[in-house]
Amino acid sequence: MGIRLRKIEKILIIQTAFIGDVVLMSPLIRASRDLFPQALIDTLVIPAAANILENNPALHRVIIYDKRGRDAGVRPLLALAGKLRREGYDLVLVPHRSLRSALLAWRTRAALRVGFTNSSASFLFTHRVFYDRNRHEVERNLALLAALGREPGQVRPEIVPDETDRRIVDQMLSGLGEEDKPLMAIAPGSIWATKRWPAGSYRRLAELAMEAGWNLVWIGSERDRTLCAEISEGLPGAWINSAGQLSLRQSAELIRRAKVLVSNDSAPLHLASAMGTAAVALFGPTVPEFGFAPLSEGSVIVQIELPCRPCSIHGGKSCPIGTHECMTGISPDKVFAEMRRLVMRKSKDERNH
Repeated sequence: MGIRLRKIEKILIIQTAFIGDVVLMSPLIRASRDLFPQALIDTLVIPAAANILENNPALHRVIIYDKRGRDAGVRPLLALAGKLRREGYDLVLVPHRSLRSALLAWRTRAALRVGFTNSSASFLFTHRVFYDRNRHEVERNLALLAALGREPGQVRPEIVPDETDRRIVDQMLSGLGEEDKPLMAIAPGSIWATKRWPAGSYRRLAELAMEAGWNLVWIGSERDRTLCAEISEGLPGAWINSAGQLSLRQSAELIRRAKVLVSNDSAPLHLASAMGTAAVALFGPTVPEFGFAPLSEGSVIVQIELPCRPCSIHGGKSCPIGTHECMTGISPDKVFAEMRRLVMRKSKDERNH
């Protein structure tokens, strides 16, 4: 195996799942660079996630696979497979557990193809790694390198905003005016309806933050913009609705500027992990034990124990028993108390330094 490892000159990492999954895959890029400093590393992701990885100094290239758009169907899949085969990859790492990902890895004809034991068509891999449900997703992804005889230690997710990203965030925050007030970031959206804390609860949280004299910025995608606008309509104080107005890297930079992020179990939590911002994470139908808890120091989980939890791996369109108590039962006062504690702790740490 040692001889073969020294011959690795081109690596492909396939992760065509959601944005958060790509953020949590980024430590695998860094660890692969550390293990194979001579190799060129490419990654295959969906269009929505590409911006996250641009500027990553460990990457050679980001390849986009629009599997639900222009690349949907068998013919584009085969065309992509042919393109990947011609690249001559020596090693393919596949944290994504889908059939398409396994097929693409196999079609590269790379000598080393590493994926998880519970992946669809895992027999197409040359090496299989146990998917340990008791570990964080970052650790599970890094375990793919254990198949090559070495598993790295903990590596934090990585997003690298550039000067343009920072300038755009500067311009956006200039609209708040009062820079001396603590900045709170709130991300109320989620693809999955059952993961969302109720809009009324977010509204009450925002009111409590305003009463405390904090500035607010709403985080989200274009589809979250209306939700953020409805929650924040008529709020006193200073706030900005950034949903749909920024790229992912710019949203990450904005989260970096905040004292705390409050978010459902969704992609903004992982942006905060990459930028080192403490998060108050609201878990309902899912649980942190699935491996997607925030990683930033000081982060806390807010959840209520119910016999029906967890009810889903990802969340769903509606509560299976019709109550949605796992989210409606979370008190805005409790969430605000956690926010305030984190703000006070961070302010104390800043004074001590």
